[in-house]
Amino acid sequence: MTGKAKRVAVALDLQYGHKRHVETYAGCLKYAKEAGWDTVITPTSDRIFQPKEDEEPFDGVLARTTVSMANAAIREGVPVVNVWLNSPANNVPRVIGDFEESGRIAAKHLMSRGFRRFGYLGFLRDLDSRDQGVGFKNSLGSNNYSCSVHRFARTSLEKNNAVGWDAFRTGLLEWVKSWIPPIGIFVCNDLYCRYLIDACQSVGLHVPQDVAIIGTTNEPSICNSPYPALTSIDMDFEGIGYQAAELLDRLMHGEHPPERPKFIKPKKLVPRQSTDSFATEDSIVSSALKFIAENSNRPLAVQEVATAVGVNRRSLERRFMEFSNEGIAKQITRMRIERAKRLMIETKDTLKSIALDCGFRNSDHLSKSFLRTEKIKPSEFRRNHKRST
Repeated sequence: MTGKAKRVAVALDLQYGHKRHVETYAGCLKYAKEAGWDTVITPTSDRIFQPKEDEEPFDGVLARTTVSMANAAIREGVPVVNVWLNSPANNVPRVIGDFEESGRIAAKHLMSRGFRRFGYLGFLRDLDSRDQGVGFKNSLGSNNYSCSVHRFARTSLEKNNAVGWDAFRTGLLEWVKSWIPPIGIFVCNDLYCRYLIDACQSVGLHVPQDVAIIGTTNEPSICNSPYPALTSIDMDFEGIGYQAAELLDRLMHGEHPPERPKFIKPKKLVPRQSTDSFATEDSIVSSALKFIAENSNRPLAVQEVATAVGVNRRSLERRFMEFSNEGIAKQITRMRIERAKRLMIETKDTLKSIALDCGFRNSDHLSKSFLRTEKIKPSEFRRNHKRST
């Protein structure tokens, strides 16, 4: 490498410890290491453009950019890339998450589980929540499904505001009481999934049997415990940080800023217990699905399911065809696969052990069924998802 290393400021509110900030920082540093930059963590302030006497000025800035910071950067002629979607600073380049796409992903996941009623819980004024709600509702609307929406002000819950909490809790309970289960709910943030689950329990609704819930950001400490573990969408904040740094590098070398923000698509939806159900209005099919789920750890014949729910095999198969157009045998396999996916994500068990624990004859039987259903090998699925837990 030749020439002086670029000196880059990174201002990402790391003190809060949120995944979106920490992983964005990790992505920035990954590119910085490849490019040989000298990076400095600094508070979010326009004072970063006023170096001390013993410091070199910054060549570029990666930040959750405020208006004052953006104006200072333009005034000083220092390239800056904004990674904050809700930032009011629209006069500098932005690399941000595609939250509208996350809404489409959530809708597809819930519809694939048979849900026909839906809801979205989101922030009142945040742009990421607005875009997410649009993607979710538009996907449902294209299938002629409606969506109940409940929004709240994020600021009402800050600084241990008891009055704000009481209002939030009251509004949440009223919304939950208005539902007709089964229902699939998408939530703007993993933490608020926990508040929602608590509200559901207060009115006698069970997750995932009555309510399936999907969160956003895939925050491990929130998603993995307590029961039920949360299905959530990994927004690929590391990818956002990496591509923001890549854009900053080009700007520091004289490239003109892009006219539009660059949107980074979510990495993946990580399935867990909170969506481990299939919705139906048919009580017989519902009972059969529950029986299959409770016995997905062993081989299960269609006749055994029919006997358990008190109907003959032909009647059960007909009802299942009306429910999903796939039939009961494929639903049994699908539930086994869902159990296997959870175990691959949440445990270190061997594929052989997982196969036996999910009712497959052996690991080869699991691999063939998994590849046919998911279009990916179990080993590859586990490798991809272990990075997100």
